[in-house]
Amino acid sequence: MTNTVSVSLSDTHKPAILIVDDAPDSLGALRTIMLRQGYQTFVATSGERALDIALRVKPDLVLLDIVMPGMDGLEACRRLKAHPATARIPVIFISARDETADIVAGFDIGAADYIPKPLRMEEVCARVRAQLRMRTTSETQTAQADRLRMIVNSMDQGLLIVEASGRIQYANPACDRYLGCKPEDLVGRRLADLLEQTDVQADAVAGQAIGQGTREVNIRHHDGSLRAMDLTVTPLTLPPMHAESGLFVALLHDITHHKQSEDALQRAAMLDPLTKIANRRQFDAFLEKEWQRAIRNAQPLSLVVLDVDHFKLYNDTLGHAAGDACLQQVAQALQCHAARPTDLAARYGGEEFVLLFGETPLDAATRLAEMIRSAVEALQLPNPRSPSSPWLTVSVGVATIVPTQLDEIENLFVCADRAMYAAKAGGRNRVEATLVGAAWDVVKDAAVI
Repeated sequence: MTNTVSVSLSDTHKPAILIVDDAPDSLGALRTIMLRQGYQTFVATSGERALDIALRVKPDLVLLDIVMPGMDGLEACRRLKAHPATARIPVIFISARDETADIVAGFDIGAADYIPKPLRMEEVCARVRAQLRMRTTSETQTAQADRLRMIVNSMDQGLLIVEASGRIQYANPACDRYLGCKPEDLVGRRLADLLEQTDVQADAVAGQAIGQGTREVNIRHHDGSLRAMDLTVTPLTLPPMHAESGLFVALLHDITHHKQSEDALQRAAMLDPLTKIANRRQFDAFLEKEWQRAIRNAQPLSLVVLDVDHFKLYNDTLGHAAGDACLQQVAQALQCHAARPTDLAARYGGEEFVLLFGETPLDAATRLAEMIRSAVEALQLPNPRSPSSPWLTVSVGVATIVPTQLDEIENLFVCADRAMYAAKAGGRNRVEATLVGAAWDVVKDAAVI
């Protein structure tokens, strides 16, 4: 009987069956029934010939007799399973031998099924159909898995499969770039261990249940640096039989550059563009925070307001460029005296500056104000037309309060501002101080110049 391995274009959609049997009657009957089922059919009468055809046509299934001269069916199956090109082709053994040892040996080397002779053709067709369905399903699942693996491996985002306890089961290649760790080195570690320990979100991930949703976290890179990232955690959708697996998908998206730009914009929005110290917006926010802290702790809060004396004359005489340079030097002199986290110096508008000193009583604030006044005078910036001093000077007002819920921030400002105007009325280049509350009536009638 002549074997052919050519496949016409019209047959490419049909499953291909390779029948291997040295008995002509059995071979012919199987070939006929397979053709009637609409399959492409290839035949071989020896194990050697079967291997040759299988490598060339890659059949969808092999019907293989066990007992043949030369290379028997068991050896032929073993070689098919050993070759990468044919390893996944299902093999159904057909044989008149029904010894348990032969059947077990066949399954041990990778056979998918076993049909005893004499053959019942309806049973043969049913088993062939079942194997082809399983092969199609397996190939579809394998193709889907390959596509999914390709997508995951080519993702720009870092992807982790995480247990509910936070233990990492899988990491895609992008995690190497995000975290500086090979994917295999991440497996077995806890997701919380990758987060900055001070991150408030670490506890949510470190517990028995992963916190779902998207949040901004700081990830510790292998080189020790911190990377700002969006962490999105969602349950992994699995078939019903695995629905209770408790796995989660964690996606990492690096937002470090975005955060740096955002932080730079925020810093720029909070700085005075000329003097590079805090602006009024930042100062007002800082004052509100320190005010509330002072109320909680019953601590004194001191506000210093100062104004450059005869600044209009300075500008008119030396020009606006010199005036800008003057304000910059005054700002730096102030900045040097706002050394603690609870202190802040700011340009409040024009030639007016303010300083806030947290947890600072009136006498200490007054000494600081005098040091600032002296530091500005020591700059020895000439002010040729000033009637009060040959140098640029400032008039300074200080107000201190131990605030309560009944007090208002505006009163602190009014008192410090009026103390500053009292300093101007007293001859300029001086400091006036007041305690808000008991001394309120003393300053409310101060002269305004």
